[in-house]
Amino acid sequence: MTNEGLVLYKLMVLYMLERVDFPLTVSQISQFILDFNPSAFFDLQIALNELVDNDFIKPRTERNHTLYEITEQGKEAVELFEFKIADSIKMDILNYLRDQKIELRNESAISSDYYPSGKEYIAQCSIKERNQTLLEIKISVPTQEQAIHICDSWKDKNEEIYQYLITEIWQES
Repeated sequence: MTNEGLVLYKLMVLYMLERVDFPLTVSQISQFILDFNPSAFFDLQIALNELVDNDFIKPRTERNHTLYEITEQGKEAVELFEFKIADSIKMDILNYLRDQKIELRNESAISSDYYPSGKEYIAQCSIKERNQTLLEIKISVPTQEQAIHICDSWKDKNEEIYQYLITEIWQES
């Protein structure tokens, strides 16, 4: 991979992250980049690592995936060097983000993780919208298996649970 090619991947990642108001996972970024160039997997990993090392993007790990969001320094870099991305690539990125926006947002907005706490485990589940936490719950359970089950179930049941809580809390006595 030439240095110019690596710079292009970095700029594409920054351009993607700058155009959304929520973090993207590695798989969401990879899906677009690998459709653009199927042999770019290792180059993309190098680009992501260098972007993190240079404080252009910030990673956040949740369970078994990493979410990336752009930093102020990354936004400045896109503003200065966006001209190096061909207009056709920009349009492809914008179309991808537009077509996948609801799915991308839902993947990033719903999160769950667990961690040990003494002899128990804490399952932490949240719903976010535009980087604001709408709901966050922590549930203490005796086993790791239960914590995993709660985290796995959260993806499918979060809307139902959120709606139930809102209805019960707002209900007059």
